[in-house]
Amino acid sequence: MNILFVGDVFGSAGRRIVAEHIGHVLESNAVDLCIINGENAAGGFGLTPPIADELFDLGAHVITTGNHFWDKKELLDYLKVPVDSHDRPRRILRPANFAPKTPGFGVYEGALPNGQAYAVVNLQGRVFMSQNDDPFRKADELLNGIRSRVIFVDFHAEATSEKIALGWYLDGRVTAVIGTHTHVPTADERVLPSGTAYQTDTGMSGPYDSVIGVERQAVIDRFLTGQPAKFEAARGNPKMAATLVECDGATGRAYGIRRILLGE
Repeated sequence: MNILFVGDVFGSAGRRIVAEHIGHVLESNAVDLCIINGENAAGGFGLTPPIADELFDLGAHVITTGNHFWDKKELLDYLKVPVDSHDRPRRILRPANFAPKTPGFGVYEGALPNGQAYAVVNLQGRVFMSQNDDPFRKADELLNGIRSRVIFVDFHAEATSEKIALGWYLDGRVTAVIGTHTHVPTADERVLPSGTAYQTDTGMSGPYDSVIGVERQAVIDRFLTGQPAKFEAARGNPKMAATLVECDGATGRAYGIRRILLGE
């Protein structure tokens, strides 16, 4: 079973470069399951229902998010669906360790047309991030209830150490732990000893002539002056960053992982 994970889609440039490449990447790698992190897809901050539909139309089975889940309020009403639904709104996730009664869901279990079961889990870190529940214990709680052997975890976190620690903590219990949020692809992809594919950050699908997606000068001015500035999504030099995970569908164990970075 081949799983393609597309890193944080940032603004219109990110959506355009993903639309340019995802079709041939899915086909040439015989991808079975496609997951896209879309939390920055709407102008760099949040996700809207129409943009979510764009990503689903491109081939996403599940869309994950992160700390910008709240930025577009129209998404919250869109996600009011039954827990047992398999419609598109149910396949948009927010971090499972957000506070109880937060709108939306943090895990999705589905099946591919061939009957292959899978689960996608969205978690958020606590180090240098806004307060939320412990992702380690939340993972334990969720895994107790997940029936699928193939389990993909998007860990949306700032600290490298926290991401690596969760990878080791879940080694052998999930198929993959792939980090998002920092928007810079890391060169540490590997399969851990007990069969979990790991990468600290898959990287941003968006404009690389920027500061993690934002127009450069506004960020530089903020560092120089300390004054708040309006951040706008950049457009230059877009690239699609993704990670391909190969696994055994029967056991959920990964046996391969590869970085993908494609420009115009």
